[in-house]
Amino acid sequence: MIKTKTSIFVLALSLFGWLNALAQQPQLSTPWTAIAKQTEIPLSEYPRPQMERNEWLCLNGKWDYIGGKDAPNALNPAIPISFDHSRESILVPYCPESYLSGIQRKREINLWYRKNFELPNHWKGKDIILHFGAVDHDATIFVNGRKAGTHSGGYDSFWINITEFLKAGPNNIVVAAHDRNDGKYPSGKNGPRGDYTFSSGIWQTVWMEPVSKNHIQGIKLLPQVAEKQLKIQVTSTAKAKVTAIVSSEGKEISKTVIQSGMEFNIPVENPKLWSPDSPFLYDLKLSIHGNNGEIIDEVKSYFGMRDIKLGKVNGIVRPLLNDKFVMQLGLLDQGYWPDGILTAPTEEALKYDIEFTKKAGYNLIRKHMKTEPQRFYYWADKMGLLVWQDMPCLWYPDEDTTIYRKAFRDEYKAIIDDHYNSPSIIAWVPFNENWGAFDVRNITDWTKQYDPSRLVNGNSGFNNNPSYQKAYGDPGNGDFVDTHIYVGPKGASEPDSKRAASLGEFGGVGLFVRGHMWPVENNAYAYEPTIEALTDRYIFLMDNVEQLLRYKGLSVAIYTQTTDVEHEVNGLLTYDRKIQKMVLERIKAVNQAVIKAGNELN
Repeated sequence: MIKTKTSIFVLALSLFGWLNALAQQPQLSTPWTAIAKQTEIPLSEYPRPQMERNEWLCLNGKWDYIGGKDAPNALNPAIPISFDHSRESILVPYCPESYLSGIQRKREINLWYRKNFELPNHWKGKDIILHFGAVDHDATIFVNGRKAGTHSGGYDSFWINITEFLKAGPNNIVVAAHDRNDGKYPSGKNGPRGDYTFSSGIWQTVWMEPVSKNHIQGIKLLPQVAEKQLKIQVTSTAKAKVTAIVSSEGKEISKTVIQSGMEFNIPVENPKLWSPDSPFLYDLKLSIHGNNGEIIDEVKSYFGMRDIKLGKVNGIVRPLLNDKFVMQLGLLDQGYWPDGILTAPTEEALKYDIEFTKKAGYNLIRKHMKTEPQRFYYWADKMGLLVWQDMPCLWYPDEDTTIYRKAFRDEYKAIIDDHYNSPSIIAWVPFNENWGAFDVRNITDWTKQYDPSRLVNGNSGFNNNPSYQKAYGDPGNGDFVDTHIYVGPKGASEPDSKRAASLGEFGGVGLFVRGHMWPVENNAYAYEPTIEALTDRYIFLMDNVEQLLRYKGLSVAIYTQTTDVEHEVNGLLTYDRKIQKMVLERIKAVNQAVIKAGNELN
């Protein structure tokens, strides 16, 4: 006999989960959907390529799950709930709103996950670090029933040393995630005004690794091309001597012993420069040695020698990559997927959008309103694609300002720290079109001070503004004068005496492709009836971009967008990545012609 409301909830949840699993169908499949759905451990590649250890354990895969509108409160709980009768199963790291998760329910608020595991025997005596790529938004972590740690923020990574909570034999992790999805915390397009499917909970890889008591916790890498050196700072759990070895194509070129916690310069003679045309990466190995000379911790990393700054070319302020002006021509890249929502279904899918962008002749993407797993930036580093990184916006900056503005600043700093070492990232974009904009001038200045090695676009598209708030407008500082013009490009910004001119968004011309559209009312800024007509329209727009480049000082142009996204049908690719909506060879030719025109100005 069922005697409690909790038991009724658990039984109903189990039955609903079983029926839901039978009924699930993808609304739109990608070429990788079936592979991801059938993979026991999806996205099992090493998740942190710039600080890689040999030993690790991927925890992606099937987890027990309790969610839905009647799920227990998951905001900062003191104890975990019981999973004894739950029959729902979720495929991590896909959010529960996605098809790939196996849940496919809308707007989960309270989310509970459980994973049982056993540690490899040879990890005995090691400290165990539990890592989360991203959990949206407030996460509380329990290990074997004891609270191990908490984290707030949906787009930055975090880790917890769980050694003291572990036991011999079977162990379990419970994650309580709470995501209000109300737009008050940084949420990007993942919020009530963001247009797209809400997503909640775990959405990047969960993993653990064994380390020694004294181990490397973090590294900070800053290439200094003019000085022919790499500035490096290594943090560790205790002060230690760290051996740093730089190698190029398997050959050691520099070896230095440094002190953890302090900044050091490592020489890189005759540096091979990183650029989109030649994305050369150096290998870096960092080791801590014990009293007897044995290696007690070692990580592998990489870096690119490149420099980005503003300078004048024929009297016009322009961005200089390695002291030369390179016209930055790219795509607005939102990183949404019909099967995984915020999460690419597979590693090949994650690479695909970058590969396509390169094949189409672009040298830049603007990663719009979200972050990606570190492997995305690894592929951008390796393949040679410049990245502008947006900060996901909050939507209501004037409500409870001491809470939500602080949350924005904290998460923005954490995102910069997460991705600081990637050579592909050349610019930070704290605000877009005044969405949730506040203290823009101060935050732009802070960004330049915190990371002087990159450019900052304080308010991309400051000429646009949501109707429900007052426009902040052009902050007047930072490195770019940036307007968004749809369809454009006429009316784009012109440089001033201190800032380069950027057309941060333009284009957005749509094409309907039956059988490859999200099942909602579809729209775009303008339309063409055929692939040939859309290609012709695009080439005409790019011819105009070249005119602005040559005669109006334009230095950056970002076309909307890489793929269709849900209701938007203005991508170069359909949302399912199955159809190229323009003739690739023709758009590559015009893109390369525009970039070449920029090179001729040097």
